[in-house]
Amino acid sequence: MKVLINKVKNLIKLLSILALITFATTHSNSAESAKLLKTDWSFKGLFGKFDRGALQRGYQVYTEVCASCHSMKYVSYRNLGEKGGPEFTEAEVKAIAASFEVTDGPNADGEMFVRPAKLSDKFVMPYENVKAAQAANGGAYPPDMSVLVKARGGGVDYIYSLLQGYEDAPSGMTLDEGVHYNKYMYGNKIMMSAPLSDDILEYGDGTKATVEQMSKDVTTFLMWAAEPHLESRHQMGFKAIIYLIILTILVYFSMKKIWSRVESEV
Repeated sequence: MKVLINKVKNLIKLLSILALITFATTHSNSAESAKLLKTDWSFKGLFGKFDRGALQRGYQVYTEVCASCHSMKYVSYRNLGEKGGPEFTEAEVKAIAASFEVTDGPNADGEMFVRPAKLSDKFVMPYENVKAAQAANGGAYPPDMSVLVKARGGGVDYIYSLLQGYEDAPSGMTLDEGVHYNKYMYGNKIMMSAPLSDDILEYGDGTKATVEQMSKDVTTFLMWAAEPHLESRHQMGFKAIIYLIILTILVYFSMKKIWSRVESEV
């Protein structure tokens, strides 16, 4: 019986620790992004799922606007068709990959050659190396976007806000040449000019391409790139919670039955 009591105590401690961690994380994130813009993210919460339309539109924004400067070196073209992601059809993914060229080799003659990208290839890099990227961007290196939402405080809310935070600098603030004012950027100074403007592209599904809509779509896409297994993780977490609830109920009734015998003997 002592062993069972100890197990119950350990289970209660574990549940308490998990609750405290969840509360602390939620509180920390809310405090950190309190001044950021908020929107309704479909993937938030225990039952959150990615909006397939938003993911596909977000990929379009990345390709047509962001990919000229920002790489996504940890994402492969085949990922675009996998379950839980944008879920393009196989034909669409093959067409997307084939529209890019990659350098491969050496061939039988010892020479490098250019070929259409395959499903297994990573997203094509916009620059050959870091130095080339810095030279093309005034000395600043455009960060890789594969896990960008995880590398910035505020996560998706920060990226979403940053894309909409470009304004004229307040009076009295001097900006160097090539530097822009963004009210959500750390220090309010950013080398990247405003990448989005209304109707800068045309969505294939007819959605109006406003700055707000494009910001939300591309941020959703970046969230998926950083956490491609988010939906399966949510499902696993829900199953784990159900298991713990059932286990707690069983332990409770077991303890109740054991203690009822002890009381009757007394």
